Amino acid sequence: MTRPSTHIWRLLKWGRTLARHGALRGIERDPNTPTQVRRLVRVARFGTFPPKEPDYAAAFKDIGPAAIKLGQTLATRPDLVGDVAVKNLLSLQDSLPPLPFGEIERAIEASFGQPIEALFSSIDPEPVGSASIAQVHRAVTTEGRDVAIKVRRPGIRERFERDIATYEWAAAHLEAMGGEAQRLRPRLTIANFKRWTAREVDLRREAASASELAEAMKGYEGYMVPDVDWDRTNGAVMTIDWIDGVKISEIDALKAAGHDLPEMARRLVLAFLTQAISAGYFHADMHQGNLFVRGDGTIVAIDFGIMGRIDRRARQWLAEILYGLTTGNYKRVAEIHFEAQYVPSYHSVEEFATALRAVGEPMRGKPVKELSVGQMLDGLFAITRDFDMQTQPHLLLLQKTMVMVEGIATALDPEINMWDVSAPYVRNWIRDELGPEAAIADRIKEDTDTLMRIPALVRRLEDQFPPKGGAPEQPPLPDVELMWERRAGKERKWPGYLFAALVGGGAVAGAMTMGWIG
Repeated sequence: MTRPSTHIWRLLKWGRTLARHGALRGIERDPNTPTQVRRLVRVARFGTFPPKEPDYAAAFKDIGPAAIKLGQTLATRPDLVGDVAVKNLLSLQDSLPPLPFGEIERAIEASFGQPIEALFSSIDPEPVGSASIAQVHRAVTTEGRDVAIKVRRPGIRERFERDIATYEWAAAHLEAMGGEAQRLRPRLTIANFKRWTAREVDLRREAASASELAEAMKGYEGYMVPDVDWDRTNGAVMTIDWIDGVKISEIDALKAAGHDLPEMARRLVLAFLTQAISAGYFHADMHQGNLFVRGDGTIVAIDFGIMGRIDRRARQWLAEILYGLTTGNYKRVAEIHFEAQYVPSYHSVEEFATALRAVGEPMRGKPVKELSVGQMLDGLFAITRDFDMQTQPHLLLLQKTMVMVEGIATALDPEINMWDVSAPYVRNWIRDELGPEAAIADRIKEDTDTLMRIPALVRRLEDQFPPKGGAPEQPPLPDVELMWERRAGKERKWPGYLFAALVGGGAVAGAMTMGWIG
């Protein structure tokens, strides 16, 4: 187990980097920041000369690979880091200098336990992409198949585990301070981050995600996922079909190729809705670099390290919320939030409906180009604090993806309106899933199942396990021993750690000044 002093040293070192980029200013000035955290922030920034405008993205990139991924995660949390930080973090590109090709060759051979010539007839030594976890090379298999090979960086799993252990330790101490920090649930944010990175680091998991999404989207025309070469895929290497296409961000090239951009934008939006609402499983990293367009106009998605999942009941609530917002039925949207237990029951449904109206009505009746899903969702997050809504990570990931999709769709067709495209789809889905026929079918199945059980047993089970809210059951959080809960005599107490933090901060500051730490 990592010692608390090690966690503190890492946090102070990272804090120095954040301070140099001005990224601690918002934490220090936020009235909701606990006093203890504000003091440590002052220690970390002592002797630095931060710029006038904070650069959060540059700070996270300087800290290292795990911080890059954490920064991208925090870009989904305007409630936690603020709108200014979110806009800056959205520019954070997950790119690192590539490893020498010799290291890549050795990593491939070590993972498969055989010479690289037995797997691939040729590999381009120049990578087509180099990120924090892996880098990608184009290759040809021994059967002559054009593929892309994604190779995990050696040692990256251990480095992530080390850094995430400190994130967990810091989040546990922050949440234990109560107040706003407890409502925002930083421990759950880190738990989700840990789960996402575990999926990204294990490339078999990413390959399985690609395969599952391909299966879910099989019937959707004009959108595809590359096939996985399972014989050349393991935990450290993933091999998929090579995609010849144009990045969806290259608008001029798409126009030159004669593609119908407004139709493509509409198809992208509906593909996302099909994934999120119909399948309950969506590509949650749909930025412009992960979408290509083939010559026939098919949109091809790559990079499946971050995926979102929503259960059926939550999808029903989500569809009703979206449809209620598009039609101005704020009372129903408010009721759903209470049914899902997103808003505590001691609040008023009517008051919450009024708050929703304040978000939605200013956007109604405006020209199509001025309407934005992102603006609407930002407004919804702004009222969560007033109604004691705890953070729902599955909805935050969905919100981030919706904003990404809207941004790409708007670049393809500046006149597109997400509401206009979404409303018919959502309305039809609600009719099919929640309409009379669906309700009758569900009722017949439910009653038949009930008759097959002993009524008394059913009643006892229902009393013991009442219906849950709309948020999915959260994963168990690791036990983190808080410094102030340690027994006397076993370890130093809080004053000692504060003294250690001050000494450590001074040491780090001195090292930074002397140029010992980059």
